[in-house]
Amino acid sequence: MIDVSIAQVAGFLLAAALITLAPGPDNLSVLSLGLSRGRRAGIGFGLGCALGCFTHTVWATLGVTALIAASDTAFAALKFAGAAYLVWLGAQALKSSGAKFTAEAGAAATQEAMRPYVMRGFVANAINPKVALFFLAFLPQFVDPARGNAAAQTALLGTLFAAQTVLIFGALGWYAGTVGGWLRGRPAVGRWLDRATGVLFIGLGIRLALAERG
Repeated sequence: MIDVSIAQVAGFLLAAALITLAPGPDNLSVLSLGLSRGRRAGIGFGLGCALGCFTHTVWATLGVTALIAASDTAFAALKFAGAAYLVWLGAQALKSSGAKFTAEAGAAATQEAMRPYVMRGFVANAINPKVALFFLAFLPQFVDPARGNAAAQTALLGTLFAAQTVLIFGALGWYAGTVGGWLRGRPAVGRWLDRATGVLFIGLGIRLALAERG
């Protein structure tokens, strides 16, 4: 059994929620996709990001992240792979002609499946070295050496981080999709939302490509 205190977990969850809510690439992506492609797209991308967070937890627990932090080559390879993927997502959004809708109960409803967006969110988060280094620096601050088994504590805290990410990003995707449903009922607005999403992803990709480890 993993030995952690209530105060330790509560403090961690408060810090994790504040970090998750702070404007950043992941939640901006969830909001933009919810607005432009619907609830399932926003929620799916958020779930994928949460799964990516869990992957970074595993890496940090096993020491893989420390190896990435120590290697300029590994960091650069992940950075440019992640940047290229974000730019590709942006290009796909720019080429889109708008989300497709059908009338259901008098409201616009997206026909798109959630699964592709889960995969996109997962890949975008999992291969981002900046997120990996964040987990390497953040999780140990809440590990109590006096309670032993630091690796198990790290794994538990990282899992809790991923769980609260699902809840927060799920809520963001849901409400963004609700607002977007009204906006996308107007075809011209739907196309512009896709364009804005494409510009956002390309901008995030360029930002990641220029990022330093510090």
